[in-house]
Amino acid sequence: MEKMIDMTQFSHQERIEMANRALSDPSLGVKNDRFRLHYHFMPPAGWMNDPNGLIQYRGEYHVFYQHDPYGPQQGPMHWGHAKSRDLIRWEHLPVALAPSETYDWVTEGIGGGCWSGSAVDDDGLFTLVYTGHVDGRRPEEVQCLATSTDGIRFEKAAFNPVIEGPPEPDGFGFRDPKVWKRGDCWCMVVGFGKGGFGKALFYRSFNLREWEYVGPAAESDGTMGDMWECPDLFPLGEGDRHVLVISPMNMGETKTMYLSGDFDYETGRLSVEHAERLDYGFDFYAPQTFLDDRGRRLLFGWMNIWGSAMPERGDGWMGALTIPREIQPAEGGKIRMVPVPELRELRGGHHAVKAQQIPEGAEVPLAGIRSEALELIAVFDASASKDAEFGILLRCSEDDSERTEVRYCPASGILSMDRNRSGIGDKGISETSIAPMDDGRIKLHLFLDRSSVELFANDGERTITNRIYPDPSSLGIKLFARSGNASLVSLDIWELKSIR
Repeated sequence: MEKMIDMTQFSHQERIEMANRALSDPSLGVKNDRFRLHYHFMPPAGWMNDPNGLIQYRGEYHVFYQHDPYGPQQGPMHWGHAKSRDLIRWEHLPVALAPSETYDWVTEGIGGGCWSGSAVDDDGLFTLVYTGHVDGRRPEEVQCLATSTDGIRFEKAAFNPVIEGPPEPDGFGFRDPKVWKRGDCWCMVVGFGKGGFGKALFYRSFNLREWEYVGPAAESDGTMGDMWECPDLFPLGEGDRHVLVISPMNMGETKTMYLSGDFDYETGRLSVEHAERLDYGFDFYAPQTFLDDRGRRLLFGWMNIWGSAMPERGDGWMGALTIPREIQPAEGGKIRMVPVPELRELRGGHHAVKAQQIPEGAEVPLAGIRSEALELIAVFDASASKDAEFGILLRCSEDDSERTEVRYCPASGILSMDRNRSGIGDKGISETSIAPMDDGRIKLHLFLDRSSVELFANDGERTITNRIYPDPSSLGIKLFARSGNASLVSLDIWELKSIR
């Protein structure tokens, strides 16, 4: 029988100190940087999944994240922590939360910890709201508070948990509280599922301590997963327009969605008028948003997915966040996701590729451009290339055995990213439908990093996010056309500076 380790023999701060010592232990650290990203946020070592507690506090941006500091696996969940003044360069701070209490501690062989949640500024008191999880405990998941006066050292509330369990028995999950303030009232949505239907449960409070359950803000119609992780409900646009972002479980290829419509704070119900996928890639999950002092609704997502190969685990680390994105309203209840303009500060050498016709069957190498970290903005005239399939080949090897293909087919309106030859990671083709812009053009805005590709099409109308793991020597870029000639209007490429 395995020896059981009682985590409660250590205080919360002792557990924090243990975690920080582990992060500084060379034997537990990064052993190979072949897939370490140049300008994306990553853990210093160990495991990372969901972004948590995104907030701008006293003029600085804070990111927390699900973290195992002891190795590149999902173990007892801690909250990693970092801050930034520009959303680009991050200072790693001490671990903020560690499992230490009966509602979030774990014993050997049992899963749990300080699971996902959010952060708020309670009249100057930096407050984290998170899920305490212990496998096999009843209830298994509860909602908890931790506070800080300096933004670095956090203390768990003596009166935890503040919500001692779900409002209904026999549910599937009760986690990932997202909290915001409206007037004098605190509001919260929590992920839940029951009977095969995912739900976002709505609560309200006047002190963050005593919470009233109002009802489900929204729930699945039977086709949108059986549990909704990481719900995030926020106003966007005019009047009562709100967006609910969810990560539905057991919904096939769909890993994230957004639902939009009017939200009634009295009844706690979202009148859903539009619903669709948020990102069409394989590696985008558990996104969370926050509002900054410029009025922008900003988002980070976890740039990995459960069940994938995760080759970086063999190098002593795992996980990264997407580049920061701004969510903007679009027509018909839709939204756009666009890269924040702060990313332009990373731009270095610039390459402009002249307008040209790409002949049918051609692959045109771009000489002199070989880098792991690039930003590309390509504009094609889809109306002049109706019979063609065209696009860009990234991270091409000399022998052409490796490549990541981004292509568009005007006839079908399908935009895809093909990573079947992208290296040692998972394979597959990500697809979405998109029409050309009003001028008949397709705009592909790409951010390439050492082991990732993020595509923003037509100014964020569609996004595709994927991890790739090519050989470090695979650095070529090509334009291509098939089944007809293609018309390139413009291509601008910037080499991006590393933040390491």
